[in-house]
Amino acid sequence: MSRFFDDLETRSADERAAALATALPEQIARAQPLSGYGDSLKDVDAGAIKSVADLAGLPVVRKSDLVRAQGGDYPFGGLTSKPASGFAHIFQSPGPIYEPGGTDYDWWRMGRFLHACGIGKGDIVQNCFGYHLTPAGMIFENGARTVGAAVLPAGTGQTELQARAAHDVGVTAYAGTPDYLKIILDKAEAMGLKLGITKAAVGGGALFPSLRQEYADRAITCMQCYATADLGNVAYESEAMEGMIVDEGVIVEIVRPGTGDPVAPGEVGEVVVTTLNPDYPLIRFATGDLSAVMAGQSPCGRTNMRIKGWMGRADQTTKIKGMFVRPEQVAQLVAKHDDIVKARVIAGRDGEMDTMTVQIETEAQEPDAYASSVIDLLKMKGKIQLVSPGSLPNDGKVIEDQRSYD
Repeated sequence: MSRFFDDLETRSADERAAALATALPEQIARAQPLSGYGDSLKDVDAGAIKSVADLAGLPVVRKSDLVRAQGGDYPFGGLTSKPASGFAHIFQSPGPIYEPGGTDYDWWRMGRFLHACGIGKGDIVQNCFGYHLTPAGMIFENGARTVGAAVLPAGTGQTELQARAAHDVGVTAYAGTPDYLKIILDKAEAMGLKLGITKAAVGGGALFPSLRQEYADRAITCMQCYATADLGNVAYESEAMEGMIVDEGVIVEIVRPGTGDPVAPGEVGEVVVTTLNPDYPLIRFATGDLSAVMAGQSPCGRTNMRIKGWMGRADQTTKIKGMFVRPEQVAQLVAKHDDIVKARVIAGRDGEMDTMTVQIETEAQEPDAYASSVIDLLKMKGKIQLVSPGSLPNDGKVIEDQRSYD
């Protein structure tokens, strides 16, 4: 097996930028006539959108936009030019949101991740992701077919049968959530069955260091990816296990929660993805997940940008004093005053009463200068705390709920 999936993984920054300057305008042009975007891309000069920086001026698409668009135009809300019958699969996620699926070569871009895991010809993958309605099972199956591995379409549950099949079939690799592999391994051990699993490609949940170490102690190399039902694979680990390398078929931005504004390099923010898949051209799709860009390149030799992986959820909407406070409102407060670097709303309790503290990073000295803006934009009074620039944590939070619900 070659070290890299293809030559795209080791491109120079200039080569990648040149390719993007061609691919991105083509993708914007595909999206413009689609009714699901309404008028949001109507006046955009597709030829002028050639870089990640150029994308920042375009609107963000959220899951709520998909639900709204699809409700008026089932099943895909006018976000693809192909009819539903033109796709190999149609999936449903909570919302409901319908996602198209294909069976063409690496349609979901999962082959790149499985290759990085060392999975390929000669392997038998026990695919324990769900195969019903949601696409995870098909996403990983498509990737396994791409790298030439055989698939045991196990799905979820029936652990005793899973352990028996893994033994009888000679499974060498696992695909599924991080914790379910341990359940299979423990069941096989209890049944006296020796398994041959040495590789694990996981997603859809947290891979805790202690669990990864337990797999390593059992001679299983476990790596994780970051993928969604709408986008397919977004980023993945390699043998270096230092962050997640962004896939070559997507563009990732990290933006301030509640906005489409890019954050400074290394700062935690919401993951926004533009896919280059011509069948389903999602432009600046907000995942609702938090992450941050890592400096430098992976020691494995892959040169694309890295992110730190999943760091929480960006939708921090919180009810205080019976009123919802949303990240967008905090962003509006920051935007209104040039001297505000960053702001954070803290929900607390004083006896049986809710409290709101607004922490503001600024060189200014007078809290009262922001009082009217707080009332206008957050719709209630709150204590204003001025802190020096750089004081607030770099965790992506703009609203923190410190109330105890015990």
